[in-house]
Amino acid sequence: MQIECLRKGNIMDQERYKKMRRQVLSELEECECLNDEVIKMVIARVVAKEERHFGFSYEEWLEYEVNIFNSLKKFDVIEELMADPEVTEVMINGPFRVFYEKKGRVYPFEKCFESRERLQEIIEQIVGEHNRRVNTKSPIVDSRLADGSRVHIVLEPISLEGPVVTIRKFPPEVMGLSYLVEHDSMPEEVAEYLRNLVKNKKTILVTGGTGSGKTTLLNALSEGIEKSERVITIEDSAELQLRQVENLIRLECRDATENGAGAITIRDLIKAALRMRPDKIVIGEVRGPEALDLLQALNTGHEGSMSSLHANSCKDAILRLETLVLMAMDLPIKAVRAQIASGIQYIVHVKKYGDGVRRLDQIIQIDGLCEEEVAYHPIYQRVEGHLQKVGEDIA
Repeated sequence: MQIECLRKGNIMDQERYKKMRRQVLSELEECECLNDEVIKMVIARVVAKEERHFGFSYEEWLEYEVNIFNSLKKFDVIEELMADPEVTEVMINGPFRVFYEKKGRVYPFEKCFESRERLQEIIEQIVGEHNRRVNTKSPIVDSRLADGSRVHIVLEPISLEGPVVTIRKFPPEVMGLSYLVEHDSMPEEVAEYLRNLVKNKKTILVTGGTGSGKTTLLNALSEGIEKSERVITIEDSAELQLRQVENLIRLECRDATENGAGAITIRDLIKAALRMRPDKIVIGEVRGPEALDLLQALNTGHEGSMSSLHANSCKDAILRLETLVLMAMDLPIKAVRAQIASGIQYIVHVKKYGDGVRRLDQIIQIDGLCEEEVAYHPIYQRVEGHLQKVGEDIA
């Protein structure tokens, strides 16, 4: 039996589907071997028997098989979204409302989970694979799927809609700078400029809003890292895919146990990484006091390190970085700005536009301190929809 994904809408009878699913589960209890082929054979037998009694179309037959198999082995009703390479995000707003992003636009999905309990089973399956925990005591968790897709989960009582799951999918192959050029994210001239920044071991901070393509650009920039360099990545949930780096160490945060102990934060991982003799440190995203540890790492000889930060512009990124550092320690603002000016050399800002395309919006070079302010000047700036060179590098 060949099982493939459909996008046909709800053409199957839900009561009949539930009845057949229960029958499949009953027959599987008697099977000694439960690999995929056995499960598919049992599903085919049960569906065929039901068809002989009631009769239904080939499309219905196939959809029963697909949905029963997905409910047992994969992600239930959202499996076809997960299998669609053009879908970049899946948003589950409780068991009965599902949305997805495709080619930069968000659409409602015509299917939903049969119950809150079924959605909870999928959530437990996701977090259990990476030893994460989510319950009413700890109702917010970040995790990831086997393919690297990022998962964010919020449960009641925080979420009033029921369990909310947001899955950010990433392509199986890393999208390099050439791919971004082909898809209108930037011109070739800018891609070559970024390659040279990485080659010359410049420290880069990638900024942008939610879903603007920060992680995608970090992955693309990493293609310029020399294979011989020792690189350490640090993330809340592992998303970066630096596949061309041979001497690579990937570190991931850990949540606290139920008694509140055992948490491993990004700050902890940065301190640990500094003892591992890294040539470069790549931090997936800074969003809190770890900004201070990042700047200290950048100012202690780790040339060419990179990170990302949520911000609306390059200018806002500098201001936000100042705020995050002050969350860690009460320092004179001049000292904070001096750390930023000496630790970060370039800021690259990306933005998601109204047509759904994520584009590089601005590149600035940090010049140092001027009258106790972080001084910078733009190198590339998007003007009337086109990314143009507006400045020159200062050595």
